[in-house]
Amino acid sequence: MKRAPDHAGSAATAATGSRPWLLDTSALLSFIGDEAGADRVEVALRQPTTLVPWPVLLETHYISLQEVGQAEADRRIALIKQLNVQIIWDMDESTLLTAAKLKAAHRLSLADAMIAAFAIRRGAVLLHKDPEYDALAGLLTMEALPHKAGAGGS
Repeated sequence: MKRAPDHAGSAATAATGSRPWLLDTSALLSFIGDEAGADRVEVALRQPTTLVPWPVLLETHYISLQEVGQAEADRRIALIKQLNVQIIWDMDESTLLTAAKLKAAHRLSLADAMIAAFAIRRGAVLLHKDPEYDALAGLLTMEALPHKAGAGGS
C-alpha cells in the first residue's frame, strides 16, 4: 500500500472545487495495491475531507477475505481506518431512499447503489474504477480511474 499523505493538498481541492471526494472500494483497492490510479487516490487523500462510507469497508473486507485471507483483510481495514478519511458509519433515510431509487432504475450492485447515494447526498465527487457507475453519468460528479486490463470493478 502506498504511504498515505497526512497533509491537505491544493490539487485535490482544485479538482473538486470545495466538494469532498468519496472513495469507492475499487479506488481504495487501487491505492492499497499501488495499481493504476493510486496516485489520484493519493491526491484525494490530501484533501481535508475525503469520505469512505461503510459499504466500502464491507466490500474491501469481503473481497480481501476471498482473495488474500483473514489476516490481510483485517490489516486492510485497520490501514483504511488510519488514512486521512472520514468514515461514514450511519445511513440516514434520505440516503437509503436515494440508493433504492438508483438500484431500481439502474443496473448496479446494492453496494454500488449505496456508495453512489452517499456521494449524491454528501455532494461528493465519486472516485472509482468500476464500469457499473457509467450508468449514473449525469446524476453525480465522478472521476473514473484507469481500469486494470481485463478486470471489472468492485
